[in-house]
Amino acid sequence: MAASRNSLQSSLPARVAAFLATRTTPGENICVGLSGGCDSVVLLHVLAVLGPRGHLRAVHVHHGLSANADRWADFCTDYCRDLGIDLLVERVEVDRHSGSGLEAAARAARYRVFSGSAGDLLLLGHHLGDQAETLLFNLLRGAGVAGAAGIPVERRRQQLRILRPLLDVSRDEIETYARDHRLDWVDDESNRDTGLSRNFLRHRVLTVLGARFPAAERNLARAAGHFAEADVLLGELAIIDWRSAADGEALRLAKLRELSLPRLKNLLRYRLRQLGWHAPAAVRLDEFARQLQSAGADRHPALDLAEGSMIAGGGVLRWVARR
Repeated sequence: MAASRNSLQSSLPARVAAFLATRTTPGENICVGLSGGCDSVVLLHVLAVLGPRGHLRAVHVHHGLSANADRWADFCTDYCRDLGIDLLVERVEVDRHSGSGLEAAARAARYRVFSGSAGDLLLLGHHLGDQAETLLFNLLRGAGVAGAAGIPVERRRQQLRILRPLLDVSRDEIETYARDHRLDWVDDESNRDTGLSRNFLRHRVLTVLGARFPAAERNLARAAGHFAEADVLLGELAIIDWRSAADGEALRLAKLRELSLPRLKNLLRYRLRQLGWHAPAAVRLDEFARQLQSAGADRHPALDLAEGSMIAGGGVLRWVARR
């Protein structure tokens, strides 16, 4: 047991170093999203152990949703001071009555801070368990391939590049590293509230699955990786179809009618994602795609969305943003 623990203790920094070696350049500044939870505490510690590749700093988002929020910010301040790492604490107002739910509203507020304060490169501590939970959560909502791809190991939000070095590391490995290095962390009491969907999946569903299928969490995360590869291929196919049918910023209807229905819907989803528009419910997109394929020259199918409309007419399909 001692030998395996020592191996784990040394392997985590090595794995993070290998991850960064292929995705960052020496001297590149790094910012870590520090919640104070075990995963982000360990990630920041590992980066400090690895030594500077550039300026290392952290940002803590103070949501104000818990009575303990000030204590968590103080913990992060003390922790970063002990490590000799600069910390920015940003307070946000979370819309408690958001139609998307409190979790989503807090996440949106957090990423607004990251986009404005993290510079060009942000590292987050999402891990294997988060990936498994996300896959299950999205599948239960009826997600397609993109949703089933789960949490991306790398993504961009405008100029901000986001990396997740711990995405293939289990929660047990992270906690073992923290104990071996005598690290403290904070526990968000909301993480125990199984009234929240993700917590229900973590504490109830994945616990049961893990008892019957010991590799469930890792296999679910592996499945998300397969979906992510499929999503990349679908994106590449959509680019081919876009180039074939493009008429400036519109698409020629004659070319769209040559596509199969799944291929046409894939192209429409690709364009909406490219514009940053939310895709409609699957049944609405399916009906609109069928109309595009079958409508006569005198018909002008349109689909209204929150950000604008997809409108067919004059032999082309156009995307018209709301003013």
